Amino acid sequence: MSDVTALYHLQNIAKTFRMDGVDVHALRGIDLTIQEGEFIVLLGASGSGKSTLLNLLGGLDRPTGGTIRFGEKDLSTFDEAQLTRFRRAELGFVFQSYNLASSLTAIENVRLATEIVVDPIPAKDALEMVGMVDRMNHFPSQLSGGEQQRIAIARAIAKRPKVLLCDEPTGALDVGTGVRVLSVIQEIHEQIRPTIVIISHNAVIGDLADRVCYMSDGRIIRQECHSRRRLASELQW
Repeated sequence: MSDVTALYHLQNIAKTFRMDGVDVHALRGIDLTIQEGEFIVLLGASGSGKSTLLNLLGGLDRPTGGTIRFGEKDLSTFDEAQLTRFRRAELGFVFQSYNLASSLTAIENVRLATEIVVDPIPAKDALEMVGMVDRMNHFPSQLSGGEQQRIAIARAIAKRPKVLLCDEPTGALDVGTGVRVLSVIQEIHEQIRPTIVIISHNAVIGDLADRVCYMSDGRIIRQECHSRRRLASELQW
């Protein structure tokens, strides 16, 4: 792909953690360019570095070495306040744990996100996009795991983020519910065209993506581009 529409450009990214007096190398020389509107899956086993890489893309952490550019911004030089503003303005997050406020209804959870950005999608419209408007007045305890995850997706997209970062979004769900959640993510990509990065250990999910980056031992060991992405309903689990 050309770098003309590159959104992220990562060069020689390293991340080292100090644990019990020992250096743990979570990322080792990552080079990666992500285009605007691209749908990417980072695949790898536990400990491969994919979660660390997602955290760096999301401004939740900073690299030990190398540079991360987001458009014209060098995220690797940002302080905590700058990273907070970056996350607020540009990103939506979907985690394996839904992180919904238990004391708020579905629509109130989504409205939390709309209050911190300039041009949000109205909360009810975001819920409509994920097929949850009929459950908007229910509390998380009244919803299934799949329904809670769809609320979490609605909350993330209500900000109109440039990037949607998904950390094992189906990891806590059964297969059928997981397919429904992945279908929602695909539909969001078609409707508002955010750049989407999903991390997973499940190779099947890679069939949804424009590109799959296979990770092992803190490195991207192989990349695979797809001319035709499969629908979530077509996946063979």
